[in-house]
Amino acid sequence: MKKVFLVCILGVMTFATNAQNIDLGIKAGVNFATISDVTDAESKTGFVVGAFAGFKLGEKFGIQADLLYSQQGAKFDAGDIDLSYVNVPVVAKYFVTDKFNIQLGPQFGFVVDDNISKVLGDIAEAEKTDVTGVVGVGLHLPFGLRADARYNFGLTDILKSNNSDVNITEPGKNSVITIALGYSFL
Repeated sequence: MKKVFLVCILGVMTFATNAQNIDLGIKAGVNFATISDVTDAESKTGFVVGAFAGFKLGEKFGIQADLLYSQQGAKFDAGDIDLSYVNVPVVAKYFVTDKFNIQLGPQFGFVVDDNISKVLGDIAEAEKTDVTGVVGVGLHLPFGLRADARYNFGLTDILKSNNSDVNITEPGKNSVITIALGYSFL
């Protein structure tokens, strides 16, 4: 295990050393979230905040990973479902121009807080992990400012049954539009 960890660290260091441009900073923004594949779900507004690290490889290609705290969920007549995640998106960036890029990649989420049992009772609970796909656009502005607009579409269900006798017919998937502004230190 130590050898694998060492090889990974050396690989990241080599990758970072060879990268033409390193982009490291913080970001914050707003989420417009809902839960797809369920009836009567309405959009819920939350915030997203965190840090990013990116590497531009050549003129047209880059990779960026974020570490984000993200408020998600949806509004229902029975009550709002609140889901808070630590999300780690890893996106490939294709630079259409030196400032404008298109983003695509996976996002891995880990639930840190939810209110599922308050809204749905003991029949269900939140899945502890979430996998979504990410598509978006980004803009590198002057003075180190960064702007992103992303759509995260769920690939995994967010609910699981607590009772083997109860079948959750609409476990739902996260569906989130994020608009964020960031600042790059480098």
